[in-house]
Amino acid sequence: MRYLIGMIFFAVTLMATEIHWYDDYNEAIEVAKKEHKLVYVFISSSHCGWCHKFEKKILQNENVKKELKKEFVAVHLINDLDDIPQKFKTAPVPRHYFTDANKDILYDSLGYREVDTFLAFMGYAEEQSNTKGKK
Repeated sequence: MRYLIGMIFFAVTLMATEIHWYDDYNEAIEVAKKEHKLVYVFISSSHCGWCHKFEKKILQNENVKKELKKEFVAVHLINDLDDIPQKFKTAPVPRHYFTDANKDILYDSLGYREVDTFLAFMGYAEEQSNTKGKK
């Protein structure tokens, strides 16, 4: 019985930190407006090793997932498959954009980043949003 309760708790905790990824930037903007959140745009390529490593290692980190879920609407765009707004560069990848719900870019970065650096990027985007007084 304790095992079953433990497994249920683990499953609920895991689901609570899963990120819903959008593949449409404009749809994510609408959600961000409703939820008063920022938008994180991850641009990758289907054949990019660093992108896949970032997805598996950094985006699966519990602290990263928690922060993304709390403060951001997440968008994953694949440069050789998805329509990407012209305001975003699509190569080289991985690319990271943090925008507000008005589509203003608060921060952008290129390349693979470790957890601490990526968390700092998210914090910087939040600071920029607070300075502008909008989400």
